[in-house]
Amino acid sequence: MMAKNRRMSDLQEQLATLRARIARIDHKYAAFPPPAPPTLPRPAFQYVEEWLTGAEIETEYGRHFETEKLYEHHRHHGSADIGSLADLPHDLLEALSIADAPPTEWAFLDTETTGLAGGTGTCAFLVGVGQITREGFKVRQFFMRDYGEEASLLDSLTKHLAAFRTLITYNGRAFDQPLLETRYRMNRARPPFARMEHLDLLFGARRLWKLRFESCRLVDLENQVLGVERHGDLPGALIPYVYFEYLRTRHAARLLPVFQHNATDILTLACLTGIVPYAFKDPSQAPLRHAAEMAGIARWLREAGELEQALGLFRRAVDAGLPDDLLFRTLWDIGMLERRLGQAPLATWTDLAASKNPYRVKALEELAKHFEHREKDYSKALEMTNEALDCEDTPSLRKREERLKRAVNKRERR
Repeated sequence: MMAKNRRMSDLQEQLATLRARIARIDHKYAAFPPPAPPTLPRPAFQYVEEWLTGAEIETEYGRHFETEKLYEHHRHHGSADIGSLADLPHDLLEALSIADAPPTEWAFLDTETTGLAGGTGTCAFLVGVGQITREGFKVRQFFMRDYGEEASLLDSLTKHLAAFRTLITYNGRAFDQPLLETRYRMNRARPPFARMEHLDLLFGARRLWKLRFESCRLVDLENQVLGVERHGDLPGALIPYVYFEYLRTRHAARLLPVFQHNATDILTLACLTGIVPYAFKDPSQAPLRHAAEMAGIARWLREAGELEQALGLFRRAVDAGLPDDLLFRTLWDIGMLERRLGQAPLATWTDLAASKNPYRVKALEELAKHFEHREKDYSKALEMTNEALDCEDTPSLRKREERLKRAVNKRERR
């Protein structure tokens, strides 16, 4: 019991000592005011305005943020002269089934979205629209700082597009336009695209360059055709994650590469629009610098029924020099076109039959048909058939061989 009382006494003494120490500290700092409460961060919508020149735009549906960038007319984007875009002919796009309209009425559109698969849950949080002006190339970007700003963004986009007659995108017919139309309908608004003609440049670019380049992605053509090297660019697949991070943290600094990526894509789209349609406008006079480009346009002409032009361009491609795999395919295309046009493709089939290639058997078979049906030279036809059989033994060739042997024997008996 006595030991317990001693412990209580010691505890009381320690508490008294601590109270005295706290009192001395309070007396020492009594003359100093208490610190001010910490400043809370400003609302999230102000962060974007700190990083980018632009403004908060108010519409009848709310508010959103817009920024505009000008690429001056004296500048270049790789090998492309930005100032020359304003001098493009009004009828440049007619070869791609787009009505005559001045370049100042072309709207170049690209979106950055919350997902790459589309669907009703995918939003376009950033929409960029480029336009050609005498001052240079302008890109206006419409940004929703949160999901609640989507209706305001779409309303402002509609008003901005009212000044344009032609919409130009890259894969926009399959992705950007359907996605935006869905978002307009989800917001009970009418999409603005019905009155505009839509040129999806992806299809023309593929026809022109798919035989030359492994990839026709916009960023790859930008590098391979225009010679542009992007530095610090954000891959498109990461853009949705960066936006979701912004929604969580409300820090806009990480979004800056997204705005730059979008603006550069749109500028590249405009510069390629100044190149691709020329190849279709007058293929015989187009400034095609690579044989694979000529072959690509020739295929398009053939599908369009312009057989004479297609044949001439195929021959230009062969003369310009093609890699072997494309050369053999092009020679085959030439031979088939010559036959459709009533010309004897004997020289073409002979060239294909002279070396090992994927079309050698077919060429030998065509030569056999020529000698059998046109020249009635059954011995020569049999020779071609036997050469084909040495490369590939097929029932049709065996059947032809038997028929030609009978014809040769019958002629020899006479």
